[in-house]
Amino acid sequence: MKILLTGSAGFIGLHVALKLLSRGDEVVGIDNINDYYDIGLKHGRLAASGIRKEDAVPGAVVKSSLFPGYRFIRMDLLDRDGLSALFAREGFDAVCNLAAQAGVRYSLRNPQAYVDSNITGFLNILEGCRHHRVGHLVFASSSSVYGLNERMPFSVSDNVDHPVSFYGATKKSNELMAHTYSHLFGIPVTGLRFFTVYGPWGRPDMAPILFTKAILEGREINVFNNGEMQRDFTYIDDIAEGVIRVISRPPAGDPAWSGADPDPSRSRAPYRIYNIGNSAPVKLLDFIGTIEGKLGKKAIKKMLPMQPGDVVATYADVTDLVKDIGYAPSTSLDEGIGRFVDWYLEYYGR
Repeated sequence: MKILLTGSAGFIGLHVALKLLSRGDEVVGIDNINDYYDIGLKHGRLAASGIRKEDAVPGAVVKSSLFPGYRFIRMDLLDRDGLSALFAREGFDAVCNLAAQAGVRYSLRNPQAYVDSNITGFLNILEGCRHHRVGHLVFASSSSVYGLNERMPFSVSDNVDHPVSFYGATKKSNELMAHTYSHLFGIPVTGLRFFTVYGPWGRPDMAPILFTKAILEGREINVFNNGEMQRDFTYIDDIAEGVIRVISRPPAGDPAWSGADPDPSRSRAPYRIYNIGNSAPVKLLDFIGTIEGKLGKKAIKKMLPMQPGDVVATYADVTDLVKDIGYAPSTSLDEGIGRFVDWYLEYYGR
């Protein structure tokens, strides 16, 4: 397959790219390499896929030195004309849209960045798929859409009309936009609600790197809601494997779907929504304890109240994904944290 992969300098994007390339797909990766967090880490990820920092200048088509089937273009999703030309030139079989403005708390301070990337940028992707007859669009949604929902585990059949962060609201918007295009133009679309992903090359604004760095430096770590939190931590390899399996399986419309009793995860249109997580929530204090064990050093914990935009627990019901694509996350927390800590110590130095 020839696949457009957006956000290919991102955490999940790198791992998906490597798996696609290892199975022989042709991949065109795009990323704007913005400075929401350390761009050095983004260039490090690109280097791991054979793209040199010196070559990754805006608009240049860079061929990977490691994978003959990989090309990278530094491009923003807001570049409507550039994206349209790319779609017309390449004739993609599938698009995997992982590019987004990430971060729950940051969305409270800078909502415009989320409108630009997650709404307008996603619209440009939808338009590209519409006008150039892409065979399957897979896009990143988020467990943040569940918001105030307290029913556990989170099911794709649950109502998600009460997000508690603007980031979550933009991801819910993506799902609605995608369904509209699938319904109107027959585009096969699959949305993946990612749960808390961790592993090598992870984002520095997320808990694993924040905690590891602070523990090694002897600084306090912020533990919100006094540690009474649970997250469905999912190792990156399990996530990436699920994503590429989904890419190869475009959905069909469900003729049994009824508007009188609508299931929000499917439609008469070729549209599906899946949770993708570990389906095994971990207490935050246990997660911290596992990092402590791998580092051989205790954390200094600063207990804090709940933060705006946060939820107490996440827990993915992945029944549909298991049934439809054989998704089977298999990496234990102990194994996954061990791999993450080994990478951290190698990349950042002891």
